[in-house]
Amino acid sequence: MQQGVIDRFEGNIAVVEIDGGEMKDIPKHSLPKGAKVGDMLIIDNDKITISKEGTEKLRKEIDDLMDELFED
Repeated sequence: MQQGVIDRFEGNIAVVEIDGGEMKDIPKHSLPKGAKVGDMLIIDNDKITISKEGTEKLRKEIDDLMDELFED
């Protein structure tokens, strides 16, 4: 089982950053419906699901970093 984050879409391909920094191309049709950039994915053989908890945690970490960078 692997975890990854959707980095971007290039046509019908999702470019996913897998733990450790490896980039993996996954066909969009293989992703769960509604998957978007920034979503954390759980990849278990041919089954791909969105980790809602993981996605929320990542977004909170990014928001916190942005707050630190742009403090008045």
